[in-house]
Amino acid sequence: MSPTRVLVLNSGSSSVKYQLLDMRDSSRLAVGLVERIGEETARLKHTPLAGGGALREWTGPIADHEAALKAVSEELSKDGLGLDSPELAAIGHRVVHGGQHFTEPTVVDEAVLAEIERLIPVAPLHNPANLTGIRTAQSLRPDLPQVAVFDTAFHTTMPESAARYAIDVKTADEHRIRRYGFHGTSHAYVSRATARLLGRSPEEVNVIVLHLGNGASASAVRGGRCVDTSMGLTPLEGLVMGTRSGDMDPAVIFHLMRVGGMSTDEIDTLLNKKSGLIGLCGDNDMREIRRRIDAGGEDAAQAQLAFDIYIHRLKKYIGAYYAVLGRVDAIAFTAGVGENAAPVREAAVAGLAELGLAVDGELNAVRGDEPRLISPAHARVAVAVVPTDEELEIATQTYALVGKSSAGKSAGGKNN
Repeated sequence: MSPTRVLVLNSGSSSVKYQLLDMRDSSRLAVGLVERIGEETARLKHTPLAGGGALREWTGPIADHEAALKAVSEELSKDGLGLDSPELAAIGHRVVHGGQHFTEPTVVDEAVLAEIERLIPVAPLHNPANLTGIRTAQSLRPDLPQVAVFDTAFHTTMPESAARYAIDVKTADEHRIRRYGFHGTSHAYVSRATARLLGRSPEEVNVIVLHLGNGASASAVRGGRCVDTSMGLTPLEGLVMGTRSGDMDPAVIFHLMRVGGMSTDEIDTLLNKKSGLIGLCGDNDMREIRRRIDAGGEDAAQAQLAFDIYIHRLKKYIGAYYAVLGRVDAIAFTAGVGENAAPVREAAVAGLAELGLAVDGELNAVRGDEPRLISPAHARVAVAVVPTDEELEIATQTYALVGKSSAGKSAGGKNN
C-alpha cells in the first residue's frame, strides 16, 4: 500500500510547529511545537494523538533547526511515527511568500529554493525561516518529496485591478510591488468549508472570509477564487491587528521621518509591533480588551476606543467586499478572535440588516469546534463561524500533489 502520512512543518525564525496526519481519514497522529531554538532554554512540546497519548515536554539547549527537527523525529519515533517511517509520503512546508511565481503547491527542487530565496526582500521575516525548515528536512530525508504550500497562492487569482497599486508601473514591476495577500491557506480552507456548510459547491458560492487572529485579513471569494484581499505587499496592510496598524496614509511615514526624526527601522517596528490594538490600548489580546470594557471604570475607555476602531475597520471591509462581489452568500469568521469572540462578530454586522446581515444572539453565544451558522433562520446572507485548519489544508494539498506527481517533479508554478 502506498504511504499515506504527511508531516506538516511551519518553521519560524526560532520555532517549528508540526503536525503528522494520516490522509486516509485526515486524522492527526501527533502535534507539537519547538520554541526558543538557539537558546539554552529551548522547549519541545509533543502530543501523540493516536491512541490518546499524553503531552510530553522537554526543555534544554537546541542549537538550530536541524537539532530541532532531529528532536522532533526522536519524539515521533517513540510513538512509532518517526521520520524514517515508510508510511511517510511527504513533508509539507508552509511558505509565507511565493510572489506571482507560485500559484499552487510545488514539489521543492533547487530552482524552487532559489525562487523562494529571491523573494526574501518582500518577506524578510518569514521566507528565510521557511527555507531553513525545508533545507533541514531535506537533509534528514533527502529521498522524500518536500512540498511548499504558499500563503500567497490562493490570492494569485486576483484581477490586476485589485492586485495593482496606483503607482508608476515601471517602478512597481522593477521592485515587484503589488498586493500579494497572506493567510491564503486559511482563506482557501474556510471558503470551501463554508460552501460545504451551506450544502453547496465552492463554485456556486460567494463568501467574505474574515480571518481574525493577532494577524487579521479579509478576502472576497467568488466561486472559489479570491478576487480581493486586505493584506498587500506585506501583512501590514488592511485590518487593524494585534500589533499592526493596517491601512494608513503612507504620508504618516514621511511625517515621522521629517518631523519625528525616526529612522525607517524605528517606523517599521512602530507599525508592525507597536501599533494596532496594543498601540491603541496596551493590549493585543481581545479577551483582555473585552474584560476591561466589561469591568468598566477608567480602564475601560481606552479599551472601548480600541475595540470601536477595530470594528469600524472590519465593517468597512465587509461593505467594500460586498460591493466587489455584488452578491454575498455568506460571511465566515475564523481564527482565534473570529472563532471565539462573540462580541466582535455581533458588532461587525450590527446595523447591516439592509445588506441581509444579522446574527442570532443565542447562536452567536454558543462555542464549539465545528462549523456553524450564527445567523437567524432564513437570513438572506448566512453568517458562519468556521474554525480554520491550515495544517489540514497544507497536508491535503501536499498529498494531492505527491499522489499525481509520482516522478517527484516540480508542479504548480508558472514562469514569470
